[in-house]
Amino acid sequence: MRKERNDEPGVDRLKQRRQRIRKISDNKKRMRMGCGSMVGSERCVSCTTFNILAPIYKRLSEEDQSCRESQYRAYWLSRNERIIERLLGDRSSIICLQEVWLGNDELVDMYEKRLGEAGYVSFKLARTNNRGDGLLTAVHRDYFKIINHRELLFNDFGDRVAQLLHVESVDPSWQEQKSSIQQQVLIVNTHLLFPHDSSLCIVRLQQVYKILQYIETYQKEHNLDPMPIILCGDWNGSKRGHVYKFLRSQGFVSSYDTAHQYSDFDAHKWVSHRNHRGNICGVDFIWLLNPNKCRKPLRTSWNEAVFGIIKYLLRTASLTENNAFAFLKVDSPGDYITYSGFCQALCQLGVAGHPHGLGPKDTNDLWVQVDIDGNGVVDYEEFQQRIWNHKCSEPPEEKIAPGIDGTQMMGGRQQTLGFNVKDAVLFPPEVERGMWPENYSLSDHAPLTVVFSPVSVPCGQPIC
Repeated sequence: MRKERNDEPGVDRLKQRRQRIRKISDNKKRMRMGCGSMVGSERCVSCTTFNILAPIYKRLSEEDQSCRESQYRAYWLSRNERIIERLLGDRSSIICLQEVWLGNDELVDMYEKRLGEAGYVSFKLARTNNRGDGLLTAVHRDYFKIINHRELLFNDFGDRVAQLLHVESVDPSWQEQKSSIQQQVLIVNTHLLFPHDSSLCIVRLQQVYKILQYIETYQKEHNLDPMPIILCGDWNGSKRGHVYKFLRSQGFVSSYDTAHQYSDFDAHKWVSHRNHRGNICGVDFIWLLNPNKCRKPLRTSWNEAVFGIIKYLLRTASLTENNAFAFLKVDSPGDYITYSGFCQALCQLGVAGHPHGLGPKDTNDLWVQVDIDGNGVVDYEEFQQRIWNHKCSEPPEEKIAPGIDGTQMMGGRQQTLGFNVKDAVLFPPEVERGMWPENYSLSDHAPLTVVFSPVSVPCGQPIC
């Protein structure tokens, strides 16, 4: 358990702590208003993501790792009943669960029955190859009707999956607005691969890339106007990771960090998970992309993220800039990198050359990017510019248009629904201070709930 930093006078620190605890308590009360929550004159949408720790993975003994909660019905039944009570108490408009024990019919029936009685429509998706657990996404009927539901099967090393729900608001307070305002939302629930070693970074990045690629394809196939996209789940990576940077480069914002005005450098201020190694980290996110947010072309962001992984792996190998260039040269006779040497080096780094790594097309796309002058080889200057000193940049911030609640349309342009992040809270409150309480027993993850308020934004998502 991490200790708080002792860099403030004792009295001031105690006062700030009390204020923070009071704020958390107020947030929890407000969150429990759930589907009916109001902020000012706005009726808000709330969303909860929670990895509930499948009983087949929950260890009951440090000495006997084979002893799992799934062997004791009374244990897993009691814990999941408490989880359901908490979810129903929060009454979020959208619930995204990971590690649901879909291999147990009794547990699945319990979730579907209790959520159904509370007004939710739920969808479940098991991981491939009979892993035993999977995803469950529930949407409250009072807020959304389901237009479409899609299942994404990655068929990769980790048998990971994702759900996509296309929903439309049925809230009367929204329906009273001008009919030109689109009121649809795309919701994604997923659980990415756990990074057992650094070579798996590329697999997790590919999983996110496939999600965004699928969203783009879905929008084009159905000729959809831009709409808000909410990505929920256990991303198994922190704010310091490549997936976080990749999503930021695509215009997504971390809702929790937005609500608390945290920067990308504030990764230490909150945690949401204590993994099986005993490490605490922040890996659970609810990402928001508004339809007026400036976005880079998806492939551009992907290439930048892969170059970031390559540089990270080179640095992890304790290679200096000169040594890294020499490593990529392999056995090139000149002072340059050849394509064959580049491919060989990527295989040695573990990002290519295996079923779950980069394919030939991906590798060729990277080569085209790094060979700036197109002469078939990469010199030291190109290596510096594209790999060693290259930084993944974010699109410029866009201001949200005036809200739906009684404000003007913008210049006659077609409007669509967007969201402001009004509030966000993690439970238990200790995790919001970067600590993990020993008496917390719901899961090895903390549930994250975010409250969004609707706003009208100009339709059309610019490409930067």
